[in-house]
Amino acid sequence: PNIYLQDSASPLMEQLILFHDHIMLILMMIVTTVSYIMIMLFFNKYTDRNLLEGQMIELIWTVTPTMTLFFIATPSLRLLYLMDEINSPMMTTKAVGHQWYWTYEYSDFNDTEFDSYMMNKENINELRLLDVDNRMVLPSNTFIRMIVTSTDVIHSWTLPSSGVKIDGTPGRLNQASLMLNRNGLLFGQCSEICGTNHSFMPI
Repeated sequence: PNIYLQDSASPLMEQLILFHDHIMLILMMIVTTVSYIMIMLFFNKYTDRNLLEGQMIELIWTVTPTMTLFFIATPSLRLLYLMDEINSPMMTTKAVGHQWYWTYEYSDFNDTEFDSYMMNKENINELRLLDVDNRMVLPSNTFIRMIVTSTDVIHSWTLPSSGVKIDGTPGRLNQASLMLNRNGLLFGQCSEICGTNHSFMPI
């Protein structure tokens, strides 16, 4: 089974994977240090009765976590800003969530609109529970504005390999930027528990 993140299909997802690896490295250093200190405490005989204060160690265990948080927060805030950045998209696509299927609208091209249902028959050329009858087609190397809404309950349009996850809320338009830097089939699913057939509305 694949326990790692999906291969990235967008520059944003590449940065998110690098950020994940960056955080994991910091976490491993923290876990190793704290584990070492805890194990050493079991072998400590507590014989130093003259130790009343340790200003240096107090300074170290105050400054070190502060610097660690700085190295975590800086790339995190940068990525949050980049994910929210929508300047001048080359095209706009709209996804509307229904119970339990998606409707896609290409408003830039003569109001093209179609419904996308999960394939309900077995076919060797399709992935079970992940393929649809009408696939959403997007161009690569194009800056796309993705607009997501819903008609009934809260859905979530999620494409893990592109680093996009937007909630579709009734009566509200949520938007995100999307740019695909490689061609191919990308699979996603609704990531909000939206009812009994929640797992049967793939993207």
